[in-house]
Amino acid sequence: MESLATVIVVAHIMAVVALFNGMLTCFAQAKIVAASIEAIARQPAASGNITSTMFIGLAMAETGGIYGLLISIILIFANPLVAIFERYL
Repeated sequence: MESLATVIVVAHIMAVVALFNGMLTCFAQAKIVAASIEAIARQPAASGNITSTMFIGLAMAETGGIYGLLISIILIFANPLVAIFERYL
């Protein structure tokens, strides 16, 4: 039974690691916006292209954060590792 507890503890630790992914996504998005503002300040004529590229980058960064949140929710509430572990008991 203590092995099952170990599996659950490791799953919760991995869920925290996946949530850190969401926290780091905020820093990545801030870097994307800061770089695009700097690029627009240097080349105001290309602001349309820079803005569209910025939004694509923000969408990709946000997708990574959402995947991290989804993985953490799965590991906490619907952990498939526990079912696999219980099958071999």
